[in-house]
Amino acid sequence: MPTSVAFIGDYLPRKCGIATFTSDLYKSFTTYYPESSAMVVSVNDVPEGYDYPDEVRYEFYQHDLNSYKKAAEFLNSMNTEVVCLQHEYGIYGGTAGNYILTLLRNLTMPVVTTFHTVLRNPDQDQLMVLKTIADLSARVVVMTEKGRQFLKDIYEVPEDKIDVIAHGIPDMPFVDPHFHKDRFGIEGKQVLLTFGLLSPNKGIENVIKALPRIVDQFPNTVYIVLGATHPNLIRDQGEVYRDSLKKLAADCGVKNNVLFFNQFVELDNLIEFLGAADIYITPYLNPAQITSGTLSYAFGCGKAVVSTPYWHAEELLADGRGVLVPFNDSEAVADAIIKLMSDEPLRHGMRKKAYMLGRSMIWERVMERYVQAFVQARQQPIALPGSPLALLNGNGGGTYKLPPIRLDHLYRLTDSTGIIQHARYHLPHYEEGYCTDDNARALILTVMVEEAGMGDRKLAKLTDDFAAFLNYAYLQGRGQFRNFMSYDRHWLEEVGSDDSTGRAIWALGTCVGRSVDKNLITWAMPILHQALPSLVDLPSPRAWAFGIMGACEYLKRFANDRLVKTILQQLVDKLLLRYQDGKSKDWPWFEGYLTYDNAKLSHALICAGETLQDAKVTDLGLKTLEWLISLQMTGNGIASTGYFQPIGSNGFYTKGGKRAYFDQQPVEVQGSVSACLAAYRITREAVWLKRATKIFKWFTGHNDLGLSVYDPNTGGCRDGLHVDRVNQNQGAESTLAYLMALTELHLTQKQISDAEIANTALTLLV
Repeated sequence: MPTSVAFIGDYLPRKCGIATFTSDLYKSFTTYYPESSAMVVSVNDVPEGYDYPDEVRYEFYQHDLNSYKKAAEFLNSMNTEVVCLQHEYGIYGGTAGNYILTLLRNLTMPVVTTFHTVLRNPDQDQLMVLKTIADLSARVVVMTEKGRQFLKDIYEVPEDKIDVIAHGIPDMPFVDPHFHKDRFGIEGKQVLLTFGLLSPNKGIENVIKALPRIVDQFPNTVYIVLGATHPNLIRDQGEVYRDSLKKLAADCGVKNNVLFFNQFVELDNLIEFLGAADIYITPYLNPAQITSGTLSYAFGCGKAVVSTPYWHAEELLADGRGVLVPFNDSEAVADAIIKLMSDEPLRHGMRKKAYMLGRSMIWERVMERYVQAFVQARQQPIALPGSPLALLNGNGGGTYKLPPIRLDHLYRLTDSTGIIQHARYHLPHYEEGYCTDDNARALILTVMVEEAGMGDRKLAKLTDDFAAFLNYAYLQGRGQFRNFMSYDRHWLEEVGSDDSTGRAIWALGTCVGRSVDKNLITWAMPILHQALPSLVDLPSPRAWAFGIMGACEYLKRFANDRLVKTILQQLVDKLLLRYQDGKSKDWPWFEGYLTYDNAKLSHALICAGETLQDAKVTDLGLKTLEWLISLQMTGNGIASTGYFQPIGSNGFYTKGGKRAYFDQQPVEVQGSVSACLAAYRITREAVWLKRATKIFKWFTGHNDLGLSVYDPNTGGCRDGLHVDRVNQNQGAESTLAYLMALTELHLTQKQISDAEIANTALTLLV
């Protein structure tokens, strides 16, 4: 049972059927489940909004796309547990109302969506929008069986995701219509009633045309047309349509038999009008109406109903529960009404059938069904996107589902020498050759992919190619590696960067600590033993961090290797000293600037603290990582419900200066994902797993431009975000960053125990 529910839709005093429904839904929930809290987030069709009641906590403007993002951020920040969305194409902005997708994609809680319109022949935009809303929803609600059928057959919504819940109605007693007639000065009259916002598609003119025959036999008949003119019609045409109906009544000689009540009716007043009616009429002009709230109200309150056979009426009035007449046929309308007025037992029998079925439609029963849907939504893994359950079972509703691991582009970039450094679009750019940095990353990746259960001969060949490149890059006697090699296999420097040596050692340690290939382990160990001591004399904190990572991986297999453990401690001490020199109260960091691979510094301490069993080292790693991630999330800090915004490489970020927001690099995203996953493994706090997943979404469009950096057509990753576009090149560093982050998330799924899943499920339910 959720303790916090937000209802999204338009809302009273806006004059709209959806607004009335949202209001009734909210009031029913708070009436029948007062122990839960609820609020309304309302969409406005005018920039200035409306004078809403207190339950409307937030409002956004229909045509302002950014306001949809802000509404989602508000809901996430309010710790809302379930969102109940009312969907109608016309109340949201964009093509076919597609702005609502922006709100839904930014939510971090399950969504239950009620579809008020389900079209049989949608255009391409309408089809896409509704299908996407269904994909982003944990449950979807329609009010008729035909609606369910349309969702299944036309929109391909899984049947087990659909709930059919009737339009709610007030719990009105089964009363004699004469009881209320004096309220309107129509005592002794036979009363016909139509109510709802007035517009030409309601077919009221056909009832007026039928009235002369009806009045001829029953002179005391009055036809009440209740409802304000639709606001859109008022805006465009004024009261032209209402005036035309009045003129038609006069021309037909029934002017005194038609009563127009030009008002938007509140519930108490509506109950009195319904109570006074003998026969209710919905003479709509076409079948394409999947739901009619006015029909539901009249039917459920025990009225004899005459209706044209639109979809909802066909279903609700079947089996003698009402009378169906052809579209645009005033003679048939007259025949049906005269028959019901002439046959009192028939009319009252029809009323009783309607009233009995209507007991299942009163708001108390309807709200029970909605709450069941809310509970089901929360029991599904989308309750907390990014939590262990959602990661493990992220294949339904609005949950983010991890993409599969695809190595197509890795193979495309790799030849018998190693992985090509750069690409032009998706094609390897041979002119710029190879580098140790990328081949070290690639070796780490293939070992991880094998660990994830995707090893085969083809992958083993890649692993050997990358290992052979590092083997050739290693400088015997110097303990360091060369980095850049031309495509014709000539080294372009005498010795590589400090970072390339650090990354190579990280790859060697990964081979020792994770690989099941004894030959690979035997090859990697002596090079690591020779190269690791050289890091102590290098000045680069990142080289130290990479070396720490390599040493920690190595010690997973050989925990008692005193040489490696000693050097690990020396590297950690150097990083701790750098932190003491670089930190300040508002800048708890190792340096006075943030540049590239920032998260690796924190990541190294988190892992080293675990390996050395030094809680203070781990705590410092967690503390600095929390600050770093907070700095790079849009919104309000580490708990932000926004998206990841890595430090841009076009200027980086110097303490006290202005940070660069672009160009954003995939390697920064991968490093942050990996560090958060390390924090999760150490702390077992699901928030770190949630952060890792949120950061990973940067690759698939959850970023400043809303564009996917990952290319599903090639399996590659584009080289980053510029201020106005995605860099279309798909080089090695970017593709490896994406694949390493994705593979590590898949490995985390694999490693979560059954007991942890059960504990998480229990926590979510509580």
